[in-house]
Amino acid sequence: MKSIGVVRKVDELGRIVMPIELRRALDIAIKDSMEFFIDGDKIVLKKYQPEGVCLMTGEITSENHEYGNGQITLSAEGAELLLKELQEALQK
Repeated sequence: MKSIGVVRKVDELGRIVMPIELRRALDIAIKDSMEFFIDGDKIVLKKYQPEGVCLMTGEITSENHEYGNGQITLSAEGAELLLKELQEALQK
């Protein structure tokens, strides 16, 4: 695990402030939901992504498909967008 050299105190309501640099680096916006996990004596925070949401469009439908051993979910439109982006990147 990598330290970013920032220490924050927990306030009386149990809140901690996440530094803006960290939120920007991880694309966490105001009002985004965060998911909590426990790993031994560590607390792990992860930006919440509901299951079945297209990685490219944010669309949630029963027609979305999982790829990469379930690591990537794409709608038909999202798959086309990703394919186009990959083809453009390979042509450079």
